[in-house]
Amino acid sequence: MSTRTGTPLVEMRDISISFGGIRAVDRVSVDLYPGEVVGVLGHNGAGKSTLIKILSGAYRSDTGEIFVGGQKADIGTPRDAKRYGIETIYQTLALADNVDAAANLFLGRELLTAWGTLDDVAMEAATREVMGRLNPNFRKFKEPVRSLSGGQRQSVAIARAIHFNAKILIMDEPTAALGPQETAQVGELIKQLKAEGIGIFLISHDLHDVFDLADRVFVMKNGKLVGSALTSDVTQDEVLGMIILGKCPPGAIRGPGALTDAEMAL
Repeated sequence: MSTRTGTPLVEMRDISISFGGIRAVDRVSVDLYPGEVVGVLGHNGAGKSTLIKILSGAYRSDTGEIFVGGQKADIGTPRDAKRYGIETIYQTLALADNVDAAANLFLGRELLTAWGTLDDVAMEAATREVMGRLNPNFRKFKEPVRSLSGGQRQSVAIARAIHFNAKILIMDEPTAALGPQETAQVGELIKQLKAEGIGIFLISHDLHDVFDLADRVFVMKNGKLVGSALTSDVTQDEVLGMIILGKCPPGAIRGPGALTDAEMAL
């Protein structure tokens, strides 16, 4: 469990970016501590995906700074993000359906023998080790990932990220299209990652998921940060009010440029 003391894993400070004269993200600051899950919420077009794409290296911000482990980070590409221990698990998972878990884990980073051939034994052993940590019930090491359940596929995508020493995970709608049992399985995976000190930005439209899994939430609307709050200090209805109305409840910290109580009353 995160205590939110010491140095954050990552800080995004005063981030702004515009596209064609429209400010998609406007002076937004967020942070994430070891062993913490932070939900990033907002309607489509609120700016949450754009903000996270800046952290993942898909976009470069116009203004603002990113710090990783207290040190200023220069993230201009996804490769830069990986170098800082930032991995993104997209809703589509980006898995190669026709090959097994080990081939997916090492896709583009394959291990070779001294003779220059694929070292299948070493890759499977490494896959079994990381999956044993993450999902001890996983058994389908030899099967193409197309035959796996949604929860098992998430396990493979997460294992790929943490095997290469990710400290910060961005998870985009990790339980979308999953049934209750698989959603619970992904929840267990996330709790395991927390226990290992990994920090997670969780992008989700499902408030129930967010309140089950997240320690804090950041809510965005129209490119601005409405506010942030511990999930223990606010209700789901109050967070819904932040998302829909831009209204900051008493248990939340108001973001820069968010509506004041007087403006809300107009």
